[in-house]
Amino acid sequence: MTPEEAVDRLEELHSGASAALREALARYAKAGIVPAPGERQHFRYPELRIDWRPVGAAPSTRRAWAKLQTPGRYSTTVTQPAFFRRYLLEQLRPLAEEYGAGIDVGVSEQEIPYPFVTEAGDEFIHGELSVAELAHHFPTPMLANVGDEIADGTWTFEADRPRPLALFDAVRVDFSLRRLMHYTGTDWRTIQPWILFTNYQRYIDQFVAWAIAELHQPDGLYDRLALPGGVIVRRGEAEATVAASVAAAPWHRFQMPAYNLMRSDDRGGISIVNIGVGPSNAKTATDHLAVLRPHCWLMIGHCGGLRQSQTIGDYVLAHGYLRRDGILDELVPPEIPVPALAEVQVALQEAAARVTGERGDALKRRLRTGTVVSYADRNWELRWSQERHRISLGRAIGVDMESAALATQGYRLRVPYGTLLCVSDKPLHGEIKLPGAATRFYQRAVGEHLQIGLEAIDLLRSELASLHSRKLRSFDEPPFR
Repeated sequence: MTPEEAVDRLEELHSGASAALREALARYAKAGIVPAPGERQHFRYPELRIDWRPVGAAPSTRRAWAKLQTPGRYSTTVTQPAFFRRYLLEQLRPLAEEYGAGIDVGVSEQEIPYPFVTEAGDEFIHGELSVAELAHHFPTPMLANVGDEIADGTWTFEADRPRPLALFDAVRVDFSLRRLMHYTGTDWRTIQPWILFTNYQRYIDQFVAWAIAELHQPDGLYDRLALPGGVIVRRGEAEATVAASVAAAPWHRFQMPAYNLMRSDDRGGISIVNIGVGPSNAKTATDHLAVLRPHCWLMIGHCGGLRQSQTIGDYVLAHGYLRRDGILDELVPPEIPVPALAEVQVALQEAAARVTGERGDALKRRLRTGTVVSYADRNWELRWSQERHRISLGRAIGVDMESAALATQGYRLRVPYGTLLCVSDKPLHGEIKLPGAATRFYQRAVGEHLQIGLEAIDLLRSELASLHSRKLRSFDEPPFR
């Protein structure tokens, strides 16, 4: 099969299986008709398979994706192939054209859990039926079968079974797509491939104001803004309508509300997610966002400055992370280095220069590159006597709670990452956040900081081919990015 034929067949099989499962659910909910024997075999994910038997030397490529390292057969189950069509073709075309790999598609043994085919308005499925009753007749999400063994490199190779083709199989992807709607309050289809993380609602307010201004640009590329709760603001709507929609968005109902600004071209819009405070939220958000295979995620939040020479409002560009949060220690042990990615670092520094108008020594006075230490305990200062030596050894210049987890998750799940923090206080030097000073700082600093993040994304868009770094690939990496 050609890559195009393969994706067409994936769409056909997934659509048919989803429709069959929905129809069976509707019959059971309406008339109590149990699926007939053998009907469940129609409720299965499609499977994409690659076979590579090289003749001669393997192609040489510096690309960090769509690469085959070991001859043999590869496979993965696929969900939502229509949504992932562009991604799938980007991976398959080089494998077919450069490696001469064979492609085929079939039906897998992996059943589609019934909650993953329901949509808003399908409440009739639950009605008076209990989850236990539905589980007796229909496939359900079995968490024992949802895992990250491939991404974490702990999968077991068996000679008679295909190697994994992608980091996540279909049921893992579907699990995260549903979790994204729960946590962010937005449809996963609206989440964009360029992601900003913040831990302050003030950044969200500034982003929304900027997004609305972009929608009003007569020649702008952005055409829609998706708000939490399913609210959509579109280009051309009256200012009063837009203001009412923004005010009505129930963002407070969701743990990590997302705002997604979509473009009319294929270069990808921007999402901003308020992950709140703490590394646990950072891990939760990225566990699920990673299945969308975003191009990059950046942290733009606040930190405590640890050096006397720093000033409130200065920036910290992280080139290393002292991981004291503990949230990922079992998955990525602390002795494993989480490297800075050159393309992201350069983009963030250049963006800071463009937005602030400062370069050379003037920029160095405001933007310092160094180690960020992250804690799970917001009151880490109360352990300063115990932590002082470690912070000194790490040469840390900033302290926060989320950056190390976000970077480590990017490293672990192969999503390019970066961190630019703004110094909001200096806890070791008596400059702490007090109400009046904090308000003045936020009014002055948040807008500029956000603009640096947005400018960095614009710069990275132009270097997409080199952004997906080989630093993130393991020795036995699945072919797909």
